[in-house]
Amino acid sequence: MGTASAQGELWSGSPRDWAKFQEPLFTPIYQAVLEAAGIGPGRRVLDVGCGSGLFCHLAAQRGAQVAGVDAAPGMIDIAKSLTPAGDFHVGEMEELPFGDDTFDLVAGFNSFQFAADPVNALRNAQRVAKPNGKISMAIWGVAQDCEAASVLKAQSSLLPPPPPGAPGPFALSEPGRLEALLLQAGLKAGPATNVDTPFTFSTMDAGCRAFMGSGPGSAALRLNSEEKVRATLGEALAPFKQPDGSYRLENKFKFVVASA
Repeated sequence: MGTASAQGELWSGSPRDWAKFQEPLFTPIYQAVLEAAGIGPGRRVLDVGCGSGLFCHLAAQRGAQVAGVDAAPGMIDIAKSLTPAGDFHVGEMEELPFGDDTFDLVAGFNSFQFAADPVNALRNAQRVAKPNGKISMAIWGVAQDCEAASVLKAQSSLLPPPPPGAPGPFALSEPGRLEALLLQAGLKAGPATNVDTPFTFSTMDAGCRAFMGSGPGSAALRLNSEEKVRATLGEALAPFKQPDGSYRLENKFKFVVASA
């Protein structure tokens, strides 16, 4: 069974808050992957789990032809409005709606590891990549390098315990684990690259809305009052308040560019 039916409605809970307050924070890791993969005019790029489409938009600004797949209809609607020339689909990452040998780069940001079968998802990414194309997988760095980990932990306290074996946000973050998964899928992984990806929020409200705009945030809101969710997130964000009243959390993401 795939992941789209389970995740689509959840990640459509507050797509505009995600697009406004959270996804722009990933710009450093997005730009680093585009640079490492040599994306420019004429290249074809697919984002698997594209969210509200910012990575595709940045690739299109470099002259690439872009496509995206996401489980959440609300996210895809925003991606289409952001990049009207893109080819965006609501769909399943293990059943990509594209032909073989189509893309120069197939990228996934915090997505492939949450497939029902991550190896199958990566093999599907390889299928739609050109013979000399690249597959990029980006994830959180190790938890001790990510101040947002404390906020994610607080948010998870509002949810039921995950089932045994369910992947957490840092499941592949320790050295070698990401590369091992790519190898299992038959891919040759390049070196892992760390990218500073700070989360900055102008206000406490912006920070709370950013985290509540995620799938886990939507789930927390279904199970708890908004007042309780805001209070829990606010307490976790409080240590990161800056003298000017903004909030800043230092994080590292890492990515690997792999080939067949």
